[in-house]
Amino acid sequence: MSTGSLQWVVSAYVLGYGGFLLLGGRAADLMGRRRQFLGALAVFVVTSAVAGLAISGSVLIAARFVTGMSAAFSVPAGMSIITTSFPDGPMRNKALGLYAATGGVGFSLGLVFSGLLTEIDWRMVFLVPAAVATVTQIVGHRVLPQDVRPVGARHRFDLAGAITLTGSMLLLVYTIVEAPTAGWASLRTIAGFAAVVALLTLFVMLEQRREHPLVRLGILRSWPLVRAHLAAMTLIGAWFGLQFIATLYLQQPRGWSPLETGLAVFPGGVLVTVVAPAIPSLIERFGVTRLITAGLVCAAIAYPLFLRVDLDSSYAVAILPTMLLAGFAFALAYGPLNVAATTGIAAH
Repeated sequence: MSTGSLQWVVSAYVLGYGGFLLLGGRAADLMGRRRQFLGALAVFVVTSAVAGLAISGSVLIAARFVTGMSAAFSVPAGMSIITTSFPDGPMRNKALGLYAATGGVGFSLGLVFSGLLTEIDWRMVFLVPAAVATVTQIVGHRVLPQDVRPVGARHRFDLAGAITLTGSMLLLVYTIVEAPTAGWASLRTIAGFAAVVALLTLFVMLEQRREHPLVRLGILRSWPLVRAHLAAMTLIGAWFGLQFIATLYLQQPRGWSPLETGLAVFPGGVLVTVVAPAIPSLIERFGVTRLITAGLVCAAIAYPLFLRVDLDSSYAVAILPTMLLAGFAFALAYGPLNVAATTGIAAH
């Protein structure tokens, strides 16, 4: 696959995930959190297996898109299960801290394990997660609480809102991903953004008239929620960009193996592993705002340091500081961002 098509292995997942995430959140309310979580996991198993057995780039990309969709339905259901299983306060903060620590560790150390699997066979990168998800599903059937479906839920689904919102999110992600190739000032890019604005405007108009809207627009009046989302977008979006560029840089011009590339990121993962479990107690002591701010400051310092990199750069001087600071940023901010976005939200 060419470099241009290769980025779609990542972007197709992001397209499916970003496009259907809000729809997945609302669907969990109507279908039941447990039912949706386990169903989405089943889809994840199948599509990951298809990706691992793909015989062409187009099949791999299509499988990644549907895998992203399955994540869009499993993640909000999983988060809802946590927030409704623990009362608001220290218990929920601890649960969310452990949730974020697990995600942070997997997200960081996953690069190392993926590098190791790629040394064996790149297909294992998709087949092993399918096996792990299968085990998770079996355990989930035994331990997750049963759903209590709202009365009259079948009459509450906002189909028009789902179509306009999901369509706008899909088009937004696609336009951004394609803009570097088409040109940011090209007619196609400008038309794409214009269509996104038109669809979102139509969505807002529809939601204001719905008795049971897909998204309660009033939640955007919550400054802590909006602030948490903007910070999360900055933290995670910047890391995804660096991860893609650094992987290509280390493996192509520098000639590093997939395992060596994963190990290059490993120090940041170690920091996440060590610091993240202590985040619940740090939240109790310092509060979420200070931890989020400290994490974002670390990220703001990390990425400019990487600008010095070239073909002859020393790993210890040009790459390691960025990986350490980025890892510290995730360790400090990721868990508190989850807490900040859900604090004060009642179970219903």
